[in-house]
Amino acid sequence: MSAPGSRASVPTPRPELQLLRPDHAPALLSFEETNRAYFAATVPDRGDAYFRDFDARHHALLDEQAAGVCRFHVLVGDGGEIVGRINLLDLADGCAELGYRIAEKATGQGLATWAVRQVCDLAVTTYGLTGLRAATTHDNPGSRAVLTRTGFVPVGDVRLGGVPGTSFALTL
Repeated sequence: MSAPGSRASVPTPRPELQLLRPDHAPALLSFEETNRAYFAATVPDRGDAYFRDFDARHHALLDEQAAGVCRFHVLVGDGGEIVGRINLLDLADGCAELGYRIAEKATGQGLATWAVRQVCDLAVTTYGLTGLRAATTHDNPGSRAVLTRTGFVPVGDVRLGGVPGTSFALTL
């Protein structure tokens, strides 16, 4: 019971996990632009060409998805704002590479862990995958924690954009 005059804590509703569509382009570009500096602190920057050629890149991603090569997902919050992306890349032989980004303002709420779990479930039930790979830099403890919490285990050292990191694997 809440004390008089206090507010009870109301859980924040989770955004909806959606498969990437053409109409997501404006919100996805806004997400990437708004969070560019935040992401660049722990992962290699996408570069100016990514933003300049965004429309062509978005169409190319949708073509890859239609061909069954990749599955791109976005986390859509209230009002259609994108607060994250969780992707399965290079689907082949029952496996794929997992990648994800969560908006700076949405971090620290368990959203990445929740979203990775959702995509892992889709990987099995919808996409028929049996294993996932992921990698993160050593200077990204949040991402390392998400991977560990969702069952990924370290399998080796890698370099990501010239930065030391760890490769992870998950058997589904």
